[in-house]
Amino acid sequence: MRKKDGKKSSVVEMIGKRIPDPVIIFIILYVVTFLLSVFWGGLTFGESVVGGETIKYSINNMAEAENVRWIFDNALLANWLAYGGGVLGLILIVMFGVGIAEDSGLLATLIKKISMKCSDKWLPILLVFLGIMSSVASDAGYIILIPLAGLLYAGIKKNPLIGMAAAFAGVSAGFSANLIPATPIDVIVGSNAEIFAAAQGVPFMSSRGTPLSVPYMNYYFIVVSTIVLSIVGAWVTIKIVAPKLEKQSFIIPDDLDLEEFTVKPEENIGLISAVVGLVFGIVIIVALYFGPLAPYADVNGKMITPFTNNIILMITIVFFMPGLFYGVAIKKYNNSQAIVMGLARQISNMGYVIVLTFFCYNFLALLTKSNIGTYITYLGATFLENLGFGEWPMLLIIGFILTTAVINLFVGGLSSKWLLLGPIFIPMLYRVHPEMTPDMVAAAFRVADSSTNIITPMMSYTGVILAYMRKYKPEFTLGNLIGVMFPYSVVFLIVWTILLLIFFQLGLPLGPAGV
Repeated sequence: MRKKDGKKSSVVEMIGKRIPDPVIIFIILYVVTFLLSVFWGGLTFGESVVGGETIKYSINNMAEAENVRWIFDNALLANWLAYGGGVLGLILIVMFGVGIAEDSGLLATLIKKISMKCSDKWLPILLVFLGIMSSVASDAGYIILIPLAGLLYAGIKKNPLIGMAAAFAGVSAGFSANLIPATPIDVIVGSNAEIFAAAQGVPFMSSRGTPLSVPYMNYYFIVVSTIVLSIVGAWVTIKIVAPKLEKQSFIIPDDLDLEEFTVKPEENIGLISAVVGLVFGIVIIVALYFGPLAPYADVNGKMITPFTNNIILMITIVFFMPGLFYGVAIKKYNNSQAIVMGLARQISNMGYVIVLTFFCYNFLALLTKSNIGTYITYLGATFLENLGFGEWPMLLIIGFILTTAVINLFVGGLSSKWLLLGPIFIPMLYRVHPEMTPDMVAAAFRVADSSTNIITPMMSYTGVILAYMRKYKPEFTLGNLIGVMFPYSVVFLIVWTILLLIFFQLGLPLGPAGV
């Protein structure tokens, strides 16, 4: 198949264009689940639980009057806004803090400040590392870091595409890694994992028997991943990508503006103010921890931890204060209305998530209420057990990673894929082997979802990255881009999978225990 410009479309691109938007997929799944509940209504099946007890389930016919009333009565509140204890609210409130830090320009300035101070020798590892860390700032990595990386390499008389490839690998292939805890990604993955587990009675606990913390359940693994991927990404850049690109020609545009990526005096002043804001935010957090949110024992002697229970709000404060102080210092926020509009701009970017969660959470609620989800889990777990996978849990991890990595080539968006795959695989893999706990499945998903981002034309920023690179090599094609990024994708996928298997085999905790 050819595009309008006469160039051939890749197989992945052609297939991807035929796959409907995730919102449409969830609408279709809702209708299919409803119809299946009608056809299979009354069907009973048994499921062998870990304790050896066999529980009998039956499919509920959702066309019955009582169940139809349940669908409409709960569509807005219980099955959407309050679903999973209000997970949508958690996702939105995190964007208040991270969003103001991004909208004010603080995160972009930090990326420029750190990048411009680095020596040539350390550029590859720094660019990959900053790319990974930029995931907390959503678009900043793509819009600021990648073109800046090209500029830095142009400044040292090397092919700018080398630096841009390294930055792109960190931003996109290392998307799920970070040193900062409780990022929006952590909240989305963790909070929904808790919902998926609860829907089918899977304990929200680690393989060590400790309760999981929603925003931190993969934190130890993600921190180690950040360090490992930075080193691996630099190695791929130096040993594979750079030798290839150094042999190729490139141009330096006449209109290249170095000033575009320099830190201005007012931005330096803003950074100092951001530090003051960070200290102020920490003071508020400490005062709350030792004050009204201090742990206490209730009338039954049970320890209550208000601070930990509200950790998402605490993280939001830590992000919000530096962003606010920075925005005021550079005069972007010169009145209260500007601050409110800054928050509104970030929440407006979440409009698609709001639409997606309405259809997704209502679908998940229907899947649970009808017991269709449990039946699918039962069939899938039985199939895997009959194949002998129960005795080889590491194969379950590898199989799930490879499945997700392939799906990621055709369906973009971490949230939409997790909402599609999580409800099925979290309970299914746990039934096959009890060490396939929600945190392990979530970690495997994050490995796969990130690694193949850079080799699919379906990734939303692929066209933008291609345009950046054509600035230095006008004849650069999508095929050339995928060819350059392919080594990163393969090496990241292999090394990251091995790292997760090491955590699993040694019984290392993926994150700190919850309360």
